[in-house]
Amino acid sequence: MSNRQLLPVKMAIPFLSLLLILHNGCSPEVSQGPRDKRARLSKSDGGQAAAVSEAQQKKQEQQPAAEATEAKPKPSEPAKAAPAKPEQAATVSEAQQQKQEQPAAKAAPPKAEQPVVVARIGDYVINKNELEQKLKTEINPYGYDQNSDEVKVIDVNEVLLKMLAEKAMIMEARKKGYLQDEEISIVIDRFKNRKLASTVWARYLQGRRNELEVTDEEIDKQMKADPKLDRKRAQAVLQRQKANQIFEQYYGQLCQKYNLKKESENFPEAVKLHGRLLNSPKEQRKQWWILSSQIRDELTPEEKDIVLATYDGGKVTVKDWLYALTEIAPPSRPKDLNTEKGVESLLNRYLRLPILVTEAQLLGLDKDKGFMEELRKREDMSLLGKATNEKVKDVNEPTEAQIVAYFEKNKEKFSTPRTLKIDQIWCADLETANKVKAELDTRDFESVKNEFSLQKKGKPFETNAGREGVFFNDLWKGEPNQIVGPVKGFFGEQIKWRIVKILEKKAAQVKEYSSDMNNSIKWRILGEKRNEILAGYRKELLQKYPYEIYADRIKDVDPLDIP
Repeated sequence: MSNRQLLPVKMAIPFLSLLLILHNGCSPEVSQGPRDKRARLSKSDGGQAAAVSEAQQKKQEQQPAAEATEAKPKPSEPAKAAPAKPEQAATVSEAQQQKQEQPAAKAAPPKAEQPVVVARIGDYVINKNELEQKLKTEINPYGYDQNSDEVKVIDVNEVLLKMLAEKAMIMEARKKGYLQDEEISIVIDRFKNRKLASTVWARYLQGRRNELEVTDEEIDKQMKADPKLDRKRAQAVLQRQKANQIFEQYYGQLCQKYNLKKESENFPEAVKLHGRLLNSPKEQRKQWWILSSQIRDELTPEEKDIVLATYDGGKVTVKDWLYALTEIAPPSRPKDLNTEKGVESLLNRYLRLPILVTEAQLLGLDKDKGFMEELRKREDMSLLGKATNEKVKDVNEPTEAQIVAYFEKNKEKFSTPRTLKIDQIWCADLETANKVKAELDTRDFESVKNEFSLQKKGKPFETNAGREGVFFNDLWKGEPNQIVGPVKGFFGEQIKWRIVKILEKKAAQVKEYSSDMNNSIKWRILGEKRNEILAGYRKELLQKYPYEIYADRIKDVDPLDIP
C-alpha cells in the first residue's frame, strides 16, 4: 500500500493566491486603483497624516487566503474582553474522540486583556496600544530626511490630538460622500471582493483536503519527469495541480448555479472602447498603456455600463473589464484585445472573482463581524488619503523668485548637518549599561564591546540628527574621545540603552545658494504649506466634532519607554 502525503492546512489554503492570479490575470506587483496626478506627500513635506500609498494597500490586500480575522469591539461601545480563541484541534482517533466526549471539568479559558481606551470621537475609539504604536512611528527617524539637522520633539497629547483629528477627517469624508467617488470605490471593492473570494475558496478547500493527498508513486513519477525537483518541491507541484483541478470543478459548479451568461453581442463595443483609450487618449500621456484615470474620466456612464456578462445577482460591465486590465502589469497585458476573442479571454480570467464573491455573499461571509471591521479600516485609510489630497491639491508650486527668497531667510535649513563619528556598545538594559560604563574606567572600549554589546561586529560610523532623531542632542553634548551614556538609541525597531564613544564631531556648515538646490527647496516650501493647511483643517474639525481624552490614562505614557 502506497504512502499518501498531505500538506498541512496552512500550506494548502494559500493556493488561493496563485489561483486568483492564474484565473484572474492579476499581478500582485501592480498598483491597485488610479493614482495619476496624486499630491506628493511625505513625512518631510506634510504627508505624515496623508494618503496611504497604493503599495501599502496592495500589501494588505494580498494577505494569505485563510488569514483569520478576530472580532474586535465596536468603536462605539466600551471595549470588552473577547474570550481567548482556542487553537485548532488536530485530527484525533475515534477512541480519543469518545474520550473527549465524556463529561469532564474544564478550566475556563483565560480572558483577553481589556484594551485601555484613551480617547473617543464619534463612534471611533483610540486605545492605549494604538497610541503607543503611533508614538513609536513618530519618534522613529527612518523615512525622514537623513540630511536634516532638525531634532523632532514628540508630545503625547499632540500625537493623540492628531489621531483624533484624522478620525474627524474620515468622518467628514464619509459625510461628503467620498466613498461613492469612483477612485475610492474601485479600490474598496477590489479589496472587499478579493477578501471574500479568498475566504469562500479557503472554506471550500478545507472540506476537500483529502483530495490533495499525494502518493509516493506520484512524487517519484513527477521527479522522473522533472529531475530538478526534490521530493518536497515535487509534492508541492502535484498538490498545486490538484488544487487547480478542484478549483476548476468548483468554479464550473458555481457558474451553473448562478446562471453565468456572456453577452457576446457587446464584445465589439469593448474592442472599440479599448482601442480608443489605448490609441486616442483625451490627454497626452507618457505611458503607452491605458491608465485607470482614463477609464474614470474618458468613458461616459453609458459606456462604462455596457454589459459583458450576467449572473444571478450581478453583472460584469465594460468598466469592470477595463479595470481588471489595469491590474495586470503593462508588459503582461493581452495583445489581442483588438479582437472579440481577446475580449472574451480577458473576461473569462476576470469572471472567477465576481462568481466567488456571489457565493461568499450567499453564505453570509460579507456579514462576518471581523470582515466588516477590516473593510471599514480599509475604507478609513482610503478616505483619509482622499481627504488629505483634496485639501492640499491646489497648493501652487513656488516661483524661482520665491525659492531664492525662502533660501535666504532659511539658510540654516539647508546647511550640511551636524555629524558625529561614533562607536557604541548596545546593552540589554540600563543595569548592564551602567556596568559597561564602569568597566570602561579600567578597560579599553573594544574589549568591553566584545564582551557586553548586543551587536559585537558593529563598526564606527558617521551619524546625524536624521538618523538619531530625538536622541541626537544627547550625543552632541559629547566631545571627541569622550564616553557618553548611558543614553538611549534606536536598535532596529526597538529603543535600547547604549554607551557611546565620540570619535569625531563636525559642526553644521551653511551652504551658498545654487540652482541645483531648487528642487529640495521647492519641496520644503510645498511641505510647509501643506502642513499649515492640514494643521488648520484638523483644528477646524476638532471644533466641529466633539471628542474626549482620558488624560489620566495617558499620564504614564513615555514615547521613549515603549516596549
